[in-house]
Amino acid sequence: MSLRLETLTGDDIARVIDGVAQLRIRVFRDWPYLYDGDLAYERSYLQSYQTTPRALVVAAWAGEQLVGASTALPLGDADSDFAKAFNGSGYRVSDIFYCAESVLLPEYRGQGAGHRFFDLREEHAKASGFVHSAFCSVIRPSDHPARPPAYRPLDPFWRDRGYHPLEDVIARFAWRDLGATDESDKALQFWIKPL
Repeated sequence: MSLRLETLTGDDIARVIDGVAQLRIRVFRDWPYLYDGDLAYERSYLQSYQTTPRALVVAAWAGEQLVGASTALPLGDADSDFAKAFNGSGYRVSDIFYCAESVLLPEYRGQGAGHRFFDLREEHAKASGFVHSAFCSVIRPSDHPARPPAYRPLDPFWRDRGYHPLEDVIARFAWRDLGATDESDKALQFWIKPL
């Protein structure tokens, strides 16, 4: 089934918060996130998109079913751990639009949604006056026991879109891995491109 993408801002985001929360929990269980998610936390986290000016959610629909979503907001309005990563980098946080996450159920991948997620977020960022678009990816050791043998990193996809890693711009964020009892800090590599 072909996908229909819808860009949502402000109060319109409210109608997809629960669906996006469930998608994040489901998709981020997989490598490399290994995230043991919690619906209450996810709902709280996603509320900030509804109340943050210039934030957006791109919803991917298959018929009436929400099967994917991509989120973004000004970096200065994101969790402070992400903005702190840019201290001393030479980049102004106020110039950066943060592409937070893209989640899509596996059976709907390969239809171009990943490109469209980036297209729509970058268009929104340009229209809102941002100079750069950035995102971060979790850093896991290549010999991690949970790494699937056939895993292919998305680095070539991101590079083809014009992003490059900022080697010294690493965020730290904590979550509970699958099978763990406590949260642990994770390193996340920022990637950036000019708009």
